[in-house]
Amino acid sequence: MKVPAALVRRDAPHGMVCTVDHLASEAGVALLRAGGSAADAAVGASAVLAVTTQHMCGLGGDLFALVHHRDGAPPDCLNASGRAGSGADPDRLRAAGHRVMPFRGSVASVPVPGCVDGWSALHARHGRLPIGDVLAPALALAEGGFPASPQLAAAVRNVADVEGNDDYARGPVATGTVIRRPGVARSLRAIAEGGRDAWYRGEFGAGLVRVGAGEYHEDDLARSQADWVLPAQLDVWDHRAYTVPPNSQGYLSLAGGWIAERAGLPADAEDGLWAHLLVEAARAAGHDRPDVLHEHADAAALLDPARLEARLAAVRPDRAASWEDDYRPGGTIYLCAVDAERMGVSLIQSNASGFGAHLTVPELGVFLHNRGIGFSLEPGHPAEYGPGRRPPHTLSPALLQRADGSLRAVLGTMGGDGQPQVILQMLARLLQQGQDAGTVVAGPRWTLERDHGTGFDTWLATTDAGGMGRQGGAADGLTVVLEADAPAPWVDGLRDRGHRVDVRDRWNWGHAQMIEVTEAATLSGAADPRALTGAAAGY
Repeated sequence: MKVPAALVRRDAPHGMVCTVDHLASEAGVALLRAGGSAADAAVGASAVLAVTTQHMCGLGGDLFALVHHRDGAPPDCLNASGRAGSGADPDRLRAAGHRVMPFRGSVASVPVPGCVDGWSALHARHGRLPIGDVLAPALALAEGGFPASPQLAAAVRNVADVEGNDDYARGPVATGTVIRRPGVARSLRAIAEGGRDAWYRGEFGAGLVRVGAGEYHEDDLARSQADWVLPAQLDVWDHRAYTVPPNSQGYLSLAGGWIAERAGLPADAEDGLWAHLLVEAARAAGHDRPDVLHEHADAAALLDPARLEARLAAVRPDRAASWEDDYRPGGTIYLCAVDAERMGVSLIQSNASGFGAHLTVPELGVFLHNRGIGFSLEPGHPAEYGPGRRPPHTLSPALLQRADGSLRAVLGTMGGDGQPQVILQMLARLLQQGQDAGTVVAGPRWTLERDHGTGFDTWLATTDAGGMGRQGGAADGLTVVLEADAPAPWVDGLRDRGHRVDVRDRWNWGHAQMIEVTEAATLSGAADPRALTGAAAGY
């Protein structure tokens, strides 16, 4: 399936919002028109998505954001990822036979959700409108109802037996079925009237403590899950690129871009060598992620050019590197908004996998994420599951500034471990190829996948005992999976260089969004057509 870039691209002079749902994009632009900032638009759109797109994000998930607020200054960086509860006990899980964190069905994989603290912090620092106005579009949809998207209609079958799924169990759900979410509406009204404490120390907090059965203490909910931190940064293709530092894996996008820029990408993006070198840059950046990514990892050290030079040296134009032989020293929505003053917000919000842990606070119908799957159960590992800790996170928003410090673009995608890989391809298309926003977002993609993987275990390998261990062997046991409309030279070029390649018909490779501030000072944005219902809205 090939969609012309013109069908996904939108240009606007004043403000723009790009999301996976036209209802959210329209709500965000309405807030901009009402005098709101890009932060207001981002929080408002995110809240709408928490209502309409529960299969990908929600009040029970986490959030990261980057905010360009002044030319010449680094963006503000918000880490609103939750911490494990006070009752977190890795020995209990190991004694029960777990070698990795439970993927679903266990509160152990549910850190305290950070989304609402993220909204509160972002609005408090950069919002202009009252929070009640910002949340009003989402509240209206939760109370009055919204039509189910094709993806939501297909996804609700996966939670038919989950307690607390009442919002989707009042009858068959098909595309266009009107869904109402009274518990979420009640929650949004409480947040609008009483702030974060009305959520974490109110009905939701009490329900979470009860569901946790010892995993959480009231003190865990009193502590804010949102922190303003220094962004990670690196220069790529004459731009300053920013992302969220660890516990996020965002450093992989920047490291991959740095390596790819120096690896000798050809001018033709359809050349098999172009795809090969980007794949190799992603592998070089990420192969040791399980060993080095944890909440206290040093972003500057991970992005040190001396460290990256050694990885660049192993990238060859003629074949896929084997990292064992050549080198030794590791369910989401993305949205973006830019306003008339050129404040830019790059925001990502997530359940982790679809509908998260398949656990809810049932009286509210709020599904809980399973971001705790990023923890390690290896004793002594710096990312070991434990009280008050944040897990390694796949969420990887990105923001670009020109050399003069002005905003160039906000961009990102969903996609688990594939997020930095898609962002790397977007950076190469935008900065090395000079492509417009529509082509950057809609162009064919590849991702690295592990056989029978979850989308969160790309950089791990299955051991003989059935657990997860370190990778090794030619091409790390990974498959380069291409979209069906990928150029034919990509297929042959990758196979000839020793990659295992799989071409698939389905066209659902991360839902990316992007807004660019053009040289003419207008906004050009694109919402990923892979999301089916996405929209780039502007005025």
